Amino acid sequence: MSGTRIHGSEERRTTGLIDPVRYPESAPPAVRTKRAFVLLGLTLVLPGSAQVVAGDRRLGRRALRTTFGCWALVLLGLVAALTDRTLVVGVLTHRWWSLLLILALLGAALGWGMLFLNTLRLIRIPLLDRGARPVVAGTLALLMVLTSGSLAYGAYILGVGRSTVGSIFQSGPAFDPVDGRYNFLLMGGDAGEDRTGRRPDSISVISVDATTGSTVTFSIPRNFQNAPFSEDSPLWEVYPDGYNCGDPCIINSLYPEVAQNYADLYPDSADPGAEAMMDAASGILGIEVQAYLLVDMAGFEQLVNAMGGIRIDAGGWVPITAGEIPGTDPIRHYPPDGWIKPGVQTLDGYHALWYARSREFVTDYHRIARQQCVQQAMIAQLDPATVLTRFQSIAAAGTQIVETDIPQDQLGSFVDLGLKAQGQETRRLTIGPPDFGTPADNFVTYPDFGTPADNFVTYPDFDVIHSRVQDMFADGGADPSSAGVLPLERAGLVVHVPAQTTDDGITEEYLQELATIGDDLTLGDLLADNGECSPA
Repeated sequence: MSGTRIHGSEERRTTGLIDPVRYPESAPPAVRTKRAFVLLGLTLVLPGSAQVVAGDRRLGRRALRTTFGCWALVLLGLVAALTDRTLVVGVLTHRWWSLLLILALLGAALGWGMLFLNTLRLIRIPLLDRGARPVVAGTLALLMVLTSGSLAYGAYILGVGRSTVGSIFQSGPAFDPVDGRYNFLLMGGDAGEDRTGRRPDSISVISVDATTGSTVTFSIPRNFQNAPFSEDSPLWEVYPDGYNCGDPCIINSLYPEVAQNYADLYPDSADPGAEAMMDAASGILGIEVQAYLLVDMAGFEQLVNAMGGIRIDAGGWVPITAGEIPGTDPIRHYPPDGWIKPGVQTLDGYHALWYARSREFVTDYHRIARQQCVQQAMIAQLDPATVLTRFQSIAAAGTQIVETDIPQDQLGSFVDLGLKAQGQETRRLTIGPPDFGTPADNFVTYPDFGTPADNFVTYPDFDVIHSRVQDMFADGGADPSSAGVLPLERAGLVVHVPAQTTDDGITEEYLQELATIGDDLTLGDLLADNGECSPA
């Protein structure tokens, strides 16, 4: 027995001379330091391999099996992301699969961290030179942050996303495309203190080809009248001839009207006003609008700030409207609280909100153009880098300002559809100037503003609208002028002011002085290009 122990001890000493990885006691200091970094590298690249070569082989083999299984799942996920993005997004947004993935990430973070701590034990810090000890310990801490820390942060981000998705999107059955397209109503709602109920001043229908992602946006002016309803709409009984009671029945008043007086017509809806707007948009365009997204304009400022601002090329000066002057009829405002200047710039939430909502001295159609521009800019800037670095702020803002009836379980397919659409040009049609109506037949003049007002939105020709909508789907974006679409200048909405541009003396002070003395006619001319905008 004693001889056996001596023989084993001699064998260990002999092995130690040729295996400094497992038995570092007799190795030179430089070899010990190199061994420490090799073990850290093995734990980084192939968790468990350091234990196999220098420690508990059983633990190492178990860890390696887990590592290989994780790499296989990651590889499978990459293949799925390249071949079936809908499946991947569906897993990430599904309430139970996403929870399972969060638990898996946390488990991997904990396991990887424990392997690093075990590797530290194998390194035997006391055997290292004094100068090498802090370097090795610091490297270990850095690698743990990069590995376990990244996995834990990924689990946290996924948890925030899971909570956000659950707060915004509804549970319910999925819906199929109609005639090969998904049609969504996008509204910007405003429930200011001076308004009765929430009124959607920004109204657009986004129609997306279910196969290609080709997108058409239809903008409906807030003052559109006589919106028709189909016979299967609950509002058919109330408005069989359309929403046609004159100026009080402009389309943005339909939302609070139904929410306050006819909510019982939509007993299964969480938002009867939004359902009514969908029915109205369907009748106007001659298509079936299937879901809605409502963005509260009061929270829009927070969302833009969460994104770090939006970058646009503003075409002309835009006033930040001040409060109403009491007792004025027609209503007038105090001189603007400020001005948004032309040119390429990054707008924070406050200025982006006013850029999208201001219509003082100009028409609704200038505002519609700017709203479309802001939407484009936000979509363009929601790239992966922005989303990852600002995800928590964006998610927090989203839960407060976005309302939708899109079913959560269908979110994956729509995100994939959005990725297809992102690389394509979005075609646009405004159900009013400049795409409908002519200056000779369909315009009157505001006496105080000197800018044209459109009669088409008051007396629309729905046969013409429906035909043009189908043309937009069929022709893939033919030249608007060939289809009778009038450019903004020809429609009388843009007035070029010769010899007086921003470089020729138009300043904020000059514009403010015109507003102070009430020269709205000159201001209307000078601001006529503020609908000319593009994302920068």
